[in-house]
Amino acid sequence: MITGAYARRMARYNRWQNSQLADFLQELSPEELTRERGAFFGSILGTANHLLWGDWSWMPRFDAGPGPDSPPDSKGGGIHESVHLCPDLDHWLPLRETIDARIGAWADTLGDDPITGALTWYSEGKEKNISMPYAECVIGFFNHQTHHRGQIHKMLTEAGSEAPVSDLVFMPQEV
Repeated sequence: MITGAYARRMARYNRWQNSQLADFLQELSPEELTRERGAFFGSILGTANHLLWGDWSWMPRFDAGPGPDSPPDSKGGGIHESVHLCPDLDHWLPLRETIDARIGAWADTLGDDPITGALTWYSEGKEKNISMPYAECVIGFFNHQTHHRGQIHKMLTEAGSEAPVSDLVFMPQEV
């Protein structure tokens, strides 16, 4: 069973990974960021947008705050529109930092006892209410991040870029 300590560690890891990723993304031209690469979400930016959208979509389930469809000027849409969340890095970078801070703040609210209970939400994709163990939702949330950052890592290296160090053992103590 996982605890709030696990979520806090993974929130720190998420922030560290996204900080490194941002540095590498900023070294690429807009053309390299948006080039179709045959990935499920197309381009590096499309995949980074989907990852950000996924995090932002899960946060209201965890902290009852706003989701990507909440702001009047949001381009949140559904999973298929997630690739268009931010048109460029100038929009992606500050939103990524905001959502990462929100993830950290939520994780800080969790105690050190095992995470128990159920989480219930309406799934637009399945068009019905879903109920799952809260702990499994937390694990799935962080697993989704790792999965898509792995895809971005592959695309970065294929583009001739360096890519972030992702091993948890190398995470700095303070992130």
